Amino acid sequence: MANQISPMAYVHPDAKIGDNNIIGPFCYIDADVIIGDNNKMQNSVTLNQGTRMGSNNEIFPGASISTKPQDLKYRGEATICEIGDNNSIRESVTISRGTASKGKTKVGSNNLLMENMHIAHDCVIGNYCIIGNSTKFAGEVVVDDFAIISAECLFHQFTHIGGYVMIQGGSRTSQDIPPYVIAGKEPIRFAGLNLVGLRRRGFSNETIASIREAYNKIYAKGILKEGIQEVKDTMEVTKEIQYIIDFIETAQRGILR
Repeated sequence: MANQISPMAYVHPDAKIGDNNIIGPFCYIDADVIIGDNNKMQNSVTLNQGTRMGSNNEIFPGASISTKPQDLKYRGEATICEIGDNNSIRESVTISRGTASKGKTKVGSNNLLMENMHIAHDCVIGNYCIIGNSTKFAGEVVVDDFAIISAECLFHQFTHIGGYVMIQGGSRTSQDIPPYVIAGKEPIRFAGLNLVGLRRRGFSNETIASIREAYNKIYAKGILKEGIQEVKDTMEVTKEIQYIIDFIETAQRGILR
């Protein structure tokens, strides 16, 4: 089906637009933009150069995608901002494109990005994530699949957020948050397993018990490396346990405790 483009929208002649997209009034679509099919851009949406968007996304008023990075090292190099499919990107969300560091900012599919949140240059956001109002990610943050991050959280550059986490509103961290946990309180710290989230995602009681046992062993040790070794020596290393081990062993900014 043909695209529905408001006469009050601007679409650069070099932009590549798929089929059956709705582009509302006062939208601005720059050159070097490629989008798929069945996307809906409400009024006043900006797709800056470097936007690469899939299909079936809904973008709400005031959102700006592939903005110029807020990084003084950026020198105008050609980079992109890649958005997957089936995302809901709410009012005034801003997502920067990449820099020479990685060349790409990436948001996966089936995410809900709530009003006024910001994703900085070279971040990688997974799939099926929910990110709350006014939460801000500095550059090169990685968020794994199925993370739930509440409103007004702040994340230091290069931090890694594990999958299936629940993070309390207003939290701030400069450390990595491992998978399957609740992180909260003030200052932010490990606050148990995300039991509700794990059950909703179909984790069995046996799997949840195994994850709990692993974290009990890991956090019981003063040195995380010793806790990881005990897990390897005494537990069946399922894919869930291997994910925890790999996450902690590769952490660059230390693990939340």
